[in-house]
Amino acid sequence: MEWIREGVDSIKSIQLRQTLSQAVNLGLILTSALIIWKGLICITGSESPVVVVLSESMEPGFQRGDILFLHMSKDPLRAGEIVVFNVDGRDIPIVHRVIKVHERQDTGEVYILTKGDNNPKDDRVLYAQGQRWVQRYHVMGRAVGHSFGWLHGIGPHAWELTRWHTLARQMVFISPNTTQELAADGHWTCRFLPYVGWMTIIMTEKPIIKYIIIGALGLLVITSKD
Repeated sequence: MEWIREGVDSIKSIQLRQTLSQAVNLGLILTSALIIWKGLICITGSESPVVVVLSESMEPGFQRGDILFLHMSKDPLRAGEIVVFNVDGRDIPIVHRVIKVHERQDTGEVYILTKGDNNPKDDRVLYAQGQRWVQRYHVMGRAVGHSFGWLHGIGPHAWELTRWHTLARQMVFISPNTTQELAADGHWTCRFLPYVGWMTIIMTEKPIIKYIIIGALGLLVITSKD
């Protein structure tokens, strides 16, 4: 009976090594994702390089579920740009257009007023109590590209981005005077992106789903035999 006991111990040892190996693989995946995310933060200068539009306030330019790519340069903020900003007391950032820019002559501080394209009034009703302007430190980034239904590309001039909804199924780059259309044959299209945006909305509105998905993915990696 000794050989049976040895066989059982050997199987347990192999299973333990496999479990540890899968746990290490999961750790490597999470670490790699974190490194990539931090790298994007360094490259774009934005604490959140990718965001999802959560409301209809920017229609028709941006639909709910659209994915925005952000960049935060040191260039002055200008009226007409689309920015993503935080408001004190709110956990979810807002994607709206800059409609006014005010700079104090004595301190040089810049104050901006924002508004959703689909909203009848400016955003002062959304700001914190007593707040009338958004300051630069509230701004997470400028919208430099977005995807809705298909991957549409990146443009350096965010105030031109509302044109993109007329160029479905194409990769486009926006300049102040011209719109160059690329990949008209659809080779650069990417169909999964809108579903990613809607999944983000669902997980934001129902956090329990986010934890279920994360747990399921972790369990899948740990129990995988490959």
